[in-house]
Amino acid sequence: MIDADPNRPFQSWERGGNAPTNLKIVADVDEENIIDKIEDAAENTPFVIVDLEGTASKIVVLAVSQADLVIIPTQGSQLDAEQAGRALKVIRQQEKMARRAVNYGVLLTRTNPAIRTRSTAHIVEGLSSNKISVFYTQLHEREAFRAMFSFRLPLSKLKPEEVSNLNKAIANADAFTSEVIERLREAKDRTAEEAA
Repeated sequence: MIDADPNRPFQSWERGGNAPTNLKIVADVDEENIIDKIEDAAENTPFVIVDLEGTASKIVVLAVSQADLVIIPTQGSQLDAEQAGRALKVIRQQEKMARRAVNYGVLLTRTNPAIRTRSTAHIVEGLSSNKISVFYTQLHEREAFRAMFSFRLPLSKLKPEEVSNLNKAIANADAFTSEVIERLREAKDRTAEEAA
């Protein structure tokens, strides 16, 4: 995990001392060294996740240039959708500069698992009608996702008696992880077909 958000949320989370042993957090990242940090991490692990701030900065452009999949999180509001639009512009610019398609998906976050609001449905419809890739899985509003950072624990170490609906949060996270892996496999297969 490369924590390139200036607020360093994952570095702060790791300081709780409960991070899994197979997870390394790299936080000494800036626009001068981010590509090297990504390449170094990719040599040592099959998955490198880069957390970035939500602005169109140089560091974001550099990270996108190295990505196999860009995940654009957005909440189900028009203001958040407009912010996601800015991220999509960065992707389009990167595609023009590199002359290659960038694999990406918009991820709806903090959604209500029981009720699909009209505003969320409107945003999904707008994204889909503009042929913008949207993840099928949404990350729901769950106490467990907040508790991870409050208690500085991974989901697997939270206690069900202290966090409501923990099993649902874990299932939600697992579904999202599976969809991410499937998208990465599909992109790898497409690249192999194009090379052949």
